[in-house]
Amino acid sequence: MAELLKADTDGKRFAAALRRSFDMLLDGQHTGRFRWEELYKTEKTHCGTVVEINLQREFDFAGGTDLDYRIAGTDVDCKYSQQMGGWMIPPEAVGKLCLILWANDKQGKWCAGLVRALPEHLNEGSNRDSKKTLNKAGRSTVRWLFKDAPLPENVLLRLPARDIEAIFSPSSGQTRVNELFRRAQGKLISRNAVATVAQQEDYMKRVRNNQGARGRLREEGIIILGQYRKHTAIAEELGLPVPGRGEFTSGRVVRVPEGSSRSCCSVIDGQRWALASENDPVEPAPELPRV
Repeated sequence: MAELLKADTDGKRFAAALRRSFDMLLDGQHTGRFRWEELYKTEKTHCGTVVEINLQREFDFAGGTDLDYRIAGTDVDCKYSQQMGGWMIPPEAVGKLCLILWANDKQGKWCAGLVRALPEHLNEGSNRDSKKTLNKAGRSTVRWLFKDAPLPENVLLRLPARDIEAIFSPSSGQTRVNELFRRAQGKLISRNAVATVAQQEDYMKRVRNNQGARGRLREEGIIILGQYRKHTAIAEELGLPVPGRGEFTSGRVVRVPEGSSRSCCSVIDGQRWALASENDPVEPAPELPRV
């Protein structure tokens, strides 16, 4: 347990690996999918394997002798379940340590813990692989590393149905990306969300200046900030969520005259700007600093 917490004190690495696993299965760039329910049954079954692989890549775990990983000199089996308590323990893991995980994209939560799968803590197996689940006593012995921690958000799951329809209705990938940044203002938008909406190989081109969303939405007063230091400083000053690696945030801004008491202002392109309210008139947004 100490070894895992030492490698990931705040759970961000676990969360990132789980986020990648969902995104890989959904494959939004090529399918436009962003909901767990849209996966095929075989893809859902494969999720545990994808999580196992992504955790091994993230933490560089050595392969175990009989089980999935070798951590701090001990064999550990990795078990993921979309249903809390549904971890399937194979015969070779009985009596051994298991790293158990659960995550739910809709709820935006995840858990990770360690448990020793003692025989008396297992229900009788009922499937053809003789796998067993933890009984009530077994579940009570789980030592949680992280419980109900926040999963990096899939912004498309948080938007109203009318916004999702407006975003995905256009046939043009560029128009869809424009609509995403127009309708998801004030939220963190991942590259994967952009790829899911664009459904094109060159999806990042759809964000950039000139003919991308950043250039096209400027006339509407909307700026799109990325992970760059100068951009994150502006986001913080404006009161927008601060983009992390591979993230964006957008917002409509208005010019603030000298002497105004308006709070949360940022100097951009030599002038003071603030987030616009519904009553503020639309004016072209400033040019963002070069990065």
